[in-house]
Amino acid sequence: MSPSSTLPSSSPKPAKRRSIGARQNPEAEAAILTAAIAILTEKGPKGLTMDAVAREAKAGKATIYRWWPTRGALLLAVYARIKGDHTHADTGTFEGDVAAFFDYVFAFWRGDAGRVFALIIAEAQSDADVALALEAYRLERVTAWRAVVERAQARGDVQASVSPDALANTIIAVAWYHLVTGRLDVAGADLAAPIAAGCS
Repeated sequence: MSPSSTLPSSSPKPAKRRSIGARQNPEAEAAILTAAIAILTEKGPKGLTMDAVAREAKAGKATIYRWWPTRGALLLAVYARIKGDHTHADTGTFEGDVAAFFDYVFAFWRGDAGRVFALIIAEAQSDADVALALEAYRLERVTAWRAVVERAQARGDVQASVSPDALANTIIAVAWYHLVTGRLDVAGADLAAPIAAGCS
């Protein structure tokens, strides 16, 4: 997905779709997430209820709950759909990898996706379901960064004594801090240099 991507526009309300059981039907999943995006855009995270999504998507609430058991899980699924797949760059150096990440994610967050993710972080402060879903998402990001750190340790860029998980959490925390404080104009290299220096 391009860093300048914006929220997909909602499509006309579809006819009610048949479930295919526990396995997600791609057509129904797309309709539900499109409906959720439309509601989130218009009413914010508090307006994103399972009832509202079911009405907008003409889907059964049981189907929605089976695939996304909490509102928090649905919110993160919406963000994941907007975000799309992203693989951390292998630039040949750990500092370069971290700089490339910050440049990519800050550019991406300057679009509607950043507003959505900032809303999720804010909502997590008062909604336990959203907090749990956000924590699960954070752990997924830690896992992805762990592989980058271990690759850097194998190259000798990062000391073997450095905890991959601790370093991953530091990078994630820096990124999320810059999002919620609206400081997305910082160059990735300026943030990556002290992080890399502290673990080399």
